[in-house]
Amino acid sequence: MIWKLRIFFGIFIVSRLAFAQPAQTVVTFDFVQKKAQERSAKPFHSPKADLPDVLRGDKLNYDSYREIEFRHDKALWLKEELPFRLEFFHPGYLYQDPLKVNEFSSTHVQPIRFVQDFFDYRKLDFKKTIPADTGYAGFKLLYRLNDPNRWDELGSFLGASYFRLLGKGSRYGQSARGLALNTGETDRQEEFPLFTDWWLGKPEKQSDTLLLYAILDSVSCSGAYEFLIRPGETTIADVRAVIFLRSGNLVQAGSTNRESLKTIGMAPLTSMFWFGENSERKPDDYRSEVHDSDGLLMRLENDALLWRPLCNPTSIQHQIFPATNIHGFGLLQRDRAFANYQDTFNSYQRTPSVWIEPRGKWGEGEVHLVELPTHFEGLDNVVSFWNPKVPPQPQQAFAFAYTLHWGMQPDGNFSTNRVLQTRIGADPRDASKRQFVIDFTANESGPPASTPPQAMVHCGDNAVISDTQVFRNGISESWRVVFSLKPKAENKDSVDIQCAVKRGTETLSETWIYHWNPPSTQLKSE
Repeated sequence: MIWKLRIFFGIFIVSRLAFAQPAQTVVTFDFVQKKAQERSAKPFHSPKADLPDVLRGDKLNYDSYREIEFRHDKALWLKEELPFRLEFFHPGYLYQDPLKVNEFSSTHVQPIRFVQDFFDYRKLDFKKTIPADTGYAGFKLLYRLNDPNRWDELGSFLGASYFRLLGKGSRYGQSARGLALNTGETDRQEEFPLFTDWWLGKPEKQSDTLLLYAILDSVSCSGAYEFLIRPGETTIADVRAVIFLRSGNLVQAGSTNRESLKTIGMAPLTSMFWFGENSERKPDDYRSEVHDSDGLLMRLENDALLWRPLCNPTSIQHQIFPATNIHGFGLLQRDRAFANYQDTFNSYQRTPSVWIEPRGKWGEGEVHLVELPTHFEGLDNVVSFWNPKVPPQPQQAFAFAYTLHWGMQPDGNFSTNRVLQTRIGADPRDASKRQFVIDFTANESGPPASTPPQAMVHCGDNAVISDTQVFRNGISESWRVVFSLKPKAENKDSVDIQCAVKRGTETLSETWIYHWNPPSTQLKSE
């Protein structure tokens, strides 16, 4: 299952007691890659096996875990007044895979031990019950992101290979992962790789970047990861990775192995979509929209742009889009109007979009979009990733790199005449039809208001498009495309639809693509 509870509590503080004796070692990506390759030649060892009993889920529940609080005054790099700080999460409860943490400089490396005195346990009696070699659940990054006089959260790495970053003015929403294996496959079990070991690069006094290395490990593979993080209006993370699949005789009996790896999800993103403007049946909720992201954008090798609005289906939907040498893709939150959410607590209008740009050519492959049904906004139910057509071979290095952009509008200016909104309702003239209303931004380079463009609308052979019209929407300065769709009488399946604004043979807009389900199969109010 690809859902995850979105719970992030507790932070950790560091003092000299946390450090073992530093060793003279130069930590580089090659250094970490060698360790990952060596690990891939051995069977996977779950860090969960090393978790003390007192921290396991049957002993440490939601309420007791919340009792554990970090002591902010000794965060890593605080006393040295460096431009970044780190605070660590306590292991236990949901986070039962403790990770090992090291700090490195240009010449030395030293492990950061687990120390109970770094935490305030309040009424919990954990005195001297947790060994110093236990490790941490994860960590968060602090930076003066929005105000030079205030330390803000820049991001967190917590749980399996999940991580989240923030640009200026944004708040937590969707997550990224290091790798996703068999995500959305109904005939085999999904595998969740873990970040098990970290090397945190100590920044210089004037640094505006943070360098991190990690080992990713799982039943089927091991890998090395590099993160170079640059905070800003849009926070950027350059990611470099090399993974090694374990050979079949190294995979634990009864577990997912390389023969059953159907998808190897590179640059995966995980988000939440409960309902939005395109939802034809909404839950009984005071808000008109609830989502962290509202669409998947893809930029193909020929620079064509595809926009796929997200949905909340009643059963799993798994769409695959062929994308050789893709130029970029990501889950975006385009609707930035508070009036459309009316949520003063979650502030969905401020959740970041995440745009992914491959570095180098990724070759033949496909973008996957997996949507799961949900009746609750606290569960992430949307995943996107890129899957290579030719999978890596066991024990052979499989390298790839990409850049993550986290911000309010990380797709920049390349997406002209973009899709603004999608609305669906009954055709007032014919109850057997559904009416679609799509707004595209009217870019200055487009046709003047006196000469509307043409709308090119197509659908699968299990439905019919009719009554296509284009209007100028002077309020939002957009082109409004309206059309009706009538499923064929015998059809009870989904209908795939495409729409773009054109002038002659020239495409002026993104191509809107939609996977429409008949109303009888759509989400009902509860």
